[in-house]
Amino acid sequence: MLVLVAPGQGAQTPGFLTPWLDLPGAADRVAAWSDAIGLDLVHYGTQADADAIRDTAVAQPLLVAAGILSAAALGDTAEIAPGAVAGHSVGEITAAAFAGVLDDTAALGLVRKRGLAMADAAAITETGMSALLGGDPEVSVAHLEKLGLTPANVNGAGQIVAAGTLEQLAALNEDMPEGVRKIVPLKVAGAFHTHHMAPAVDALAKAAAELTPGDPKVTYVSNKDGQTVATGAEVLERLVGQVANPVRWDLCMETFKALGVTALIEMCPGGTLTGLAKRALPGVKTLALKTPDDLDAARELIAAAADSAAAAAGADA
Repeated sequence: MLVLVAPGQGAQTPGFLTPWLDLPGAADRVAAWSDAIGLDLVHYGTQADADAIRDTAVAQPLLVAAGILSAAALGDTAEIAPGAVAGHSVGEITAAAFAGVLDDTAALGLVRKRGLAMADAAAITETGMSALLGGDPEVSVAHLEKLGLTPANVNGAGQIVAAGTLEQLAALNEDMPEGVRKIVPLKVAGAFHTHHMAPAVDALAKAAAELTPGDPKVTYVSNKDGQTVATGAEVLERLVGQVANPVRWDLCMETFKALGVTALIEMCPGGTLTGLAKRALPGVKTLALKTPDDLDAARELIAAAADSAAAAAGADA
């Protein structure tokens, strides 16, 4: 079974959208999205520096646009026929577009409002996020809570992301949990998925109320708890609450395993989620779409997954 996943904030790098805009129709499509949401995605995806695309209000729409664009280069969801889709943090909006819950314009409009609301919330207090590599999850979570930090992303594969004030994160660097081998500051501008984002929830709820979602056309796995979600209304409800609550990517991967995942493709700018899958889902074939040069390999993986599914169905019959 094939799973399509979309990365979250921090995956962006300067110029990462440049090669994708050379694909037929891509530049016009991104320009139209830019006009629709009032943000020059072409500029930020090709010319802006790391500080500019670290801005939450810029990074989030840019990531969703890149995810939708790279998925479209593979074909529509019916052609790809994934067994499930999921996204990490803001990548859940990308996944909602994959699943047909939101059309592309609605997804970009929603993420634009999400990014602005979260940027406003982040401006209230200086906050950030850092990844803890290694260690026992229970020990690390207890240690973070002792320091007043939130385990905002429980990613599995030996990775937890701590979020809180800059002072709290500085204290963490001086007092690491037992077994943690490294702490890596993330390229984000706030303590996302914590109580610091509570002011953004109301703004996002108002934006979501203006949308008419469709029910998912493929299995949609929510990073709130790793559960599958059957209705578009519940997908939107979870997207709203998600901004102030932890991401449980570890539980998403457990669901992939239970569903029988054999292959996983991460949309542009891929890398982070495939890295986690390689450690947490041994034996699963993974591929990260970084540039259009990866498309042929992705198509081969899709075809192989389809052949395996057909063979399994024939054996069951």
